[in-house]
Amino acid sequence: MKKRISLMLCAAMLAGCSNTIAEVTPDTHPVPETAPSQAAEFTVPTYASRFDSITEIALSDSGIAVNGAEETDAVFTSRDIIYYEDREFYDSGNPYGEGTESDRHSGEEAAAHTVVNITAPGAYRITGSLSAGQIRVDLGEDAFDDPNAVAELILSDADITCTVAPAILFLNTYECDNQWSADTARAEVDTSAAGANLILMGNNTVSGAYVARIFRDTDEGKKLWKQDGAIYSYMSMNVFGPGALDLEAANEGMDTELHLTINGGDIRIRSGNDGINTNEDGVSVTTINGGNVTILAGLGEEGDGVDSNGYLVINGGTVISAAKPHADAGLDSDLGSFIHGGTVIATGSTMDWAESDSRQVTLNLQFAAQQSAGTEIRVTTTDGREIFTFAPEEEMARDFSGLILSSPAFSQGQTYHIYANGVQLSYSGTDVGGFGPGGFGGRPGGMEPGQLPEDFDPSRMGDRERRPDRGDAAPPEGFEGAMPEGMVPPEMPQGGFGGRRQSSSQPGETRTEFYMHDMVNSFSGVAPL
Repeated sequence: MKKRISLMLCAAMLAGCSNTIAEVTPDTHPVPETAPSQAAEFTVPTYASRFDSITEIALSDSGIAVNGAEETDAVFTSRDIIYYEDREFYDSGNPYGEGTESDRHSGEEAAAHTVVNITAPGAYRITGSLSAGQIRVDLGEDAFDDPNAVAELILSDADITCTVAPAILFLNTYECDNQWSADTARAEVDTSAAGANLILMGNNTVSGAYVARIFRDTDEGKKLWKQDGAIYSYMSMNVFGPGALDLEAANEGMDTELHLTINGGDIRIRSGNDGINTNEDGVSVTTINGGNVTILAGLGEEGDGVDSNGYLVINGGTVISAAKPHADAGLDSDLGSFIHGGTVIATGSTMDWAESDSRQVTLNLQFAAQQSAGTEIRVTTTDGREIFTFAPEEEMARDFSGLILSSPAFSQGQTYHIYANGVQLSYSGTDVGGFGPGGFGGRPGGMEPGQLPEDFDPSRMGDRERRPDRGDAAPPEGFEGAMPEGMVPPEMPQGGFGGRRQSSSQPGETRTEFYMHDMVNSFSGVAPL
C-alpha cells in the first residue's frame, strides 16, 4: 500500500492533534472599522453530470469489462501507449527528442502497458485495478472547438499504475477557453464547461510517469509529444470530490496545458517535480475552490508545490504545499498568486508571496535561517490564546526558509505572536513603509494594489522572479538599497494609520508583535527571540 500524506492542522481548543485536517478556530477579536471586510462566503461548485447515464468500466490486468460485458466501439483497449523510446535519432537521422537516459523506456516495457481508450463523450465510472496501463480520453481532433466533446471520468476506488507515461491522459476534449490570448489573460476564469473532468469517489490510487519532449521526424526540432504529469490534460480540466486521490508522480503530479480548477476532494500528491502545474505562459490559471490538497513536491532535483505559468487563485479549501527545501516555492506563479479564502500553508525556500489585493489575511514569513524539518508553527493572540497550529507529520516534514500562512482565523487590525517549536519568533523587517528594513514593500500614498514605485528594484526581492506586469524599472542613480543617510522611518502609532502601511521598526530593531496592517503582511529576518 502506498504511503499517504497528511498534515496535522489543529485548533487551539482541541485536546490534541490527529492525522487528519481539523477546522481552525477563528479569531473572534473584532476587525477595526477602518479595515476592509473579508471576502464574501464562496460557494464551491459541485459535480452535476451532463449525461443521463454512466458507462461502467471495470479494470483488471486480464482485460476490461464495459457495463459488465465486452469492449465497445467507444471503450476498448490497445497496446499503443505514447512513450519516450530508447533512442537518440529517428531512422532518418533526425534527432528523436531532448530526453535523458533516465527518460527512456524499452519497447518491451511499453508493450506491457494496456491503454484503455475512451473515444465518445459521456460519463464513465472507473473501478478495479490496472497495474500497467493508462486511461486515455480522445474524443477526436475536432473536439477542441466542440462544446459537446465532454468526458467525465469518475474514479471510484480505482488503482492505476503506469511506469512509462501518464496514468490518466486527456488527449482531445473540448477547450472551454479556446479563444485564449496572453493579451486578455486574467486571474478569474470559468472552466465549468471544460471537456476534461475528473470526479473522485471512494479512495483512489494513481501512480504515473511522464513523456519527455519528443521531436517530429524533421530536422527542425518541433515538438510532437510532451506529457509532464502523472495526470495530464492537453485542455483545461476540472476536478471534483468528494472522494480521495493518492497521486504518486515520477515527474509532475497533476498537469494541464491551460487551466486547472479543483473544486473538492481529498487530494494528496507526492511528485518528483512540481506537484501541480499549469503550463501556458502568461495565460494559465490554477484555481482551488475547495477540498483538501496536500502536496509533497520536489522529491527529485527540483519542484514547486503549485506552479502556474499564469495566475494562481485560492478561494477555499485547505492547501498544504511543501516544495523542494533549498530551491523552490510552495506556491509559484508568473503573474500573481491570490488568496481569497481557505486555509493555506506553503513552505519552501524562494517564495512567491501572495498579492496585496488578496481578500484574506495572509502572513508571508521569510526566515533568517533555514528551519529544520518538522518545525511546528503556532500563532496566538497577544494574550496567549492559540488560534492556529501547523504541525507536519513525519513524511511531510521538510526544511524551509519561506512560509506562507493564510486562514479565516486571522483578522486585519489584530496583532499576533508566532512560535516555532515553542520558541517565540521575532522579525527585523516588514513590507511596511517605503524604506522599512524589511525591504521595498508597501504602497506609498495613493498607489493601487499591485502598482510599484517607479524606482522599484526587483533585485531587493531576493529570489522572486521579475513579473512582466509588475514593472521593470531600475532604482534611482546611485541607489544601493540602503536607507538614505539620516532618514529614520516613523513609528507606528497605536492602532496604526487606518490600515495604511507604515514603517514599524527601526534599523536593526527586532519585534515580536506581528501586526496585520493589511490583508497580506510580509515579515523578513524572522528568527527565534
